[in-house]
Amino acid sequence: MAHADLQVRSLQDADAARWDAFVQQSAEATFFHRAGWKKVIERAFGHRTHFLYVESDGEILGVLPLAEINSRLFGHSLAALPFCVYGGIAATDAARRVLDEAAQQLAAQLQVGHLEYRNLQPQHADWVSKPLYVTFRKEIDPDEEKNMLAIPRKQRAMVRKGIKAGLQSEIDADIERFFHAYSTSVHRLGTPVFSKKYFAILKEVFADDCELLVITNEGRTVCAVMSFYFRDEVLPYYGGGTDEARAVAGNDFMYWELMRRACARSYRIFDFGRSKLGTGSFDFKKNWGFEPTPLHYEYQLHQSKAVPDTNPLNPKYQLFIKMWQRMPLAWANRIGPYIVRNLG
Repeated sequence: MAHADLQVRSLQDADAARWDAFVQQSAEATFFHRAGWKKVIERAFGHRTHFLYVESDGEILGVLPLAEINSRLFGHSLAALPFCVYGGIAATDAARRVLDEAAQQLAAQLQVGHLEYRNLQPQHADWVSKPLYVTFRKEIDPDEEKNMLAIPRKQRAMVRKGIKAGLQSEIDADIERFFHAYSTSVHRLGTPVFSKKYFAILKEVFADDCELLVITNEGRTVCAVMSFYFRDEVLPYYGGGTDEARAVAGNDFMYWELMRRACARSYRIFDFGRSKLGTGSFDFKKNWGFEPTPLHYEYQLHQSKAVPDTNPLNPKYQLFIKMWQRMPLAWANRIGPYIVRNLG
């Protein structure tokens, strides 16, 4: 496909370094635009990917990472990007139009139910949108004490409770302790768990830019978080705690430790990530003094008449959630990955 001298191409292994170089310097690109997500989604979930880029005279001018999910339960979709909170097109103006046209043509060719962009800024006012998610981002100070004092008083007291409890933090190279804390936490919430394989692949593909912070109490794992690092940002992305975490303010201590460590390494932005409106996660982040910023998830309908509602807050899922919470953890960890791989 061509538009004047702009060529649309599909990402190949040999293009990955050039793709990531563009992402690194593009102001609207995010960690979730990195080429590594192609390998992650293909290897962890078995989904087809369509990572498109526009170039002119050998120079990449825009990227659009897309993945296709075809599920009997949840429909057939093409999205930028499943399993990621941000996505959409990162490009110059001319390249943006070309990528947008290419994505819409691909969606029609594949006969998907819908095409989805997960934007930080609105792009298509005429597409269906869902005002469901917000993100929480905040600049952190180079001074550790100023960051502590910026936390509202009640939340700061919880952080100090974790400090007084003698909690310890350490970076882990292995996913076992992290997965124990994470899977225990999501099971308590009644949510299907991602596979251990998925987290191992994330760590393998993104290496030092994917970090595991584990919080312990007298040697016992209390909670853990997997964070991504991108440019001057740290993004705590997957986390959870054991039953002990609440009693010792483990999660509060954990996010403070992540912020403190990022500050010491001169990172500037703490991205607390996506939350659904009306959830405990939303309230927790607000209590840290972070202000919500709406996310713009936009859907162009193709074969579907409406976007499937897979939101766990949907009342029809409440019975399923209660059943999942009662399921033995070992069973949930075995069955969950087969469900969540199709949710995106």
